[in-house]
Amino acid sequence: MKRIQLISCLFTVWILSSCEKNFLDRPAEDQVESEYFFNTAKDLEVASNNFYTMLPNESVYSDDASSDNVVPLIAADRVRGNRITPTASGTGGWSWSSLRDINYFLENYHKVDDASAKAMYGGIARFFRAYFYFEKVKLFGDVPWYNKVLLAGDPDLYKPRDPRKLVMDSVMADINFAVANIPAEKKLNRITKYTALLLKARIGLHEGTFRKYHGIEGHEPFLQAAVEAAEELIGSGAYTLFSTGGPQQAYRNLFARDNQDMTETILARDFERGLEVHNLGYLMTSPTAGSWGLNKDLVNSYLMTDGSRFTDKPGFATTGYFEEFQNRDPRLTQTTAGPNFTVIGASAPEPVTLNVTTTGYRVIKALPTRDQWSSAHFDVVIFRYAEALLILAEAKAELGTLQQSDLDRTVNLLRARVSMPVLNMAAANTNPDAYQGTLYPNLKNDNPNRGVLLEIRRERRIEMFNEGLRWDDLMRWKEGRKLTQPMVGIYFPGVGSYDFTGDGKMDVHLYNGTNAGAPSTVTSLINIQQRTLRDPVTGAEKASKGNLDPFPQGGQFDEAKDYYYPIPLEDLRLNENLEQNPNWEK
Repeated sequence: MKRIQLISCLFTVWILSSCEKNFLDRPAEDQVESEYFFNTAKDLEVASNNFYTMLPNESVYSDDASSDNVVPLIAADRVRGNRITPTASGTGGWSWSSLRDINYFLENYHKVDDASAKAMYGGIARFFRAYFYFEKVKLFGDVPWYNKVLLAGDPDLYKPRDPRKLVMDSVMADINFAVANIPAEKKLNRITKYTALLLKARIGLHEGTFRKYHGIEGHEPFLQAAVEAAEELIGSGAYTLFSTGGPQQAYRNLFARDNQDMTETILARDFERGLEVHNLGYLMTSPTAGSWGLNKDLVNSYLMTDGSRFTDKPGFATTGYFEEFQNRDPRLTQTTAGPNFTVIGASAPEPVTLNVTTTGYRVIKALPTRDQWSSAHFDVVIFRYAEALLILAEAKAELGTLQQSDLDRTVNLLRARVSMPVLNMAAANTNPDAYQGTLYPNLKNDNPNRGVLLEIRRERRIEMFNEGLRWDDLMRWKEGRKLTQPMVGIYFPGVGSYDFTGDGKMDVHLYNGTNAGAPSTVTSLINIQQRTLRDPVTGAEKASKGNLDPFPQGGQFDEAKDYYYPIPLEDLRLNENLEQNPNWEK
């Protein structure tokens, strides 16, 4: 794959615009250099390369560890309710240097005498400005809108935050420009029209549902924009779902391979051995680092292979490990290590290892070959086609325009990839899933599409697991309280030895204080004095039976303030027209 490279001898003209990273009021020392730089299409390409650093890296695959999907060894501040107001200017997400670079580009790119290059690279710059502001609005709500380079003395340096409506209307104008002007090409590591369409769909869905569930007017136009963008992307026929390996392997293969292709992947971050690597393999396999584990209510959400609900089965909450993996949606054992889990590239199943996972449900989605467990170089997917399918279904359901035919060309394609039965809209709305309803109490009973929306949310959580979307989903649905529900793991009926693979040999030994008597076949030992249990029936902690309870203190979420982040104190002092977000004053 081609890597996104910067040409250093040309990039030096950007040094003056990048050295003071936290200020918008840097002097216009770079105006002279622009006269000598913005002359050719190649100049525009080199300048726009700098914007790609705004995109997420491997953090895409670790963000769920700061949500209710994955329980890490150490819970994130935003899950524990421990966020504090930062002090230093430009910290906590309140940084504007990337915007300054984008606006500088947009003020100068017109100098190039190449209409097609100006259209494309102008569109790419507007894509990144839309992306930049979308991220800012998700964090802070109202923010100042700047579409120019601010010079010393400009009164706009100290203006108040602009209304959300103005900012998001401007974001949509930018992404519409990008869609209209960037060519419809398939490029794995570059922004294209297809990337812009998916970003537009993501923005529209997020803003539309955020407004709807937070009581902010004007949600319909954004949901309609999401529908239109997703429809255009799907209708282009440029992408389809990756299916190599069949129902039992394709989903896992999509993420674990070294190099992405453009079957389903629209944009990926390219990593290469010896050039740029990451630590995701280590986080998924180290007992002292990430030690990630799936939350039990996520595991419960996977359907049975016949399409029925696991949570409708009598005694589902006290089902043992081996039994709960039988006849489930194939994505379950392509996401977490089930019985007889085999590492990619290995010929024999991996021994049951519970010391590398907090909950017992080990994360294996994107787990690479063993040689990459200490230093990985597999590509990271940033945008993929499956998200467009889910966006179209959810946006139409929220608008009340969803039909069964829409599900058949969106959600049901995802289910078909893993040979799961179709989602039937009428059946879902007639009999909403009570278990899923407890996860999302803000989705009210009077919503005529409540049942199908619960199913779409189930599908989104399963399909997009560990791809950096879960926190944003909870925030836009106004379901922050979900973080306060217990995050637990595998169920054990008491101390003793357990067969996790179904071969008649004991793999896990649970004990209280002393492990004397553990069978020689055991590969995982658990002392319930150290790894305590929570009774799923009574809720009792440090119980003699129950689910692994790695996070007994539980998540905290303040409905009055935690949907937004605080502005740093120094920035409030520098600009007296800025107001702090509600209830973050102290």
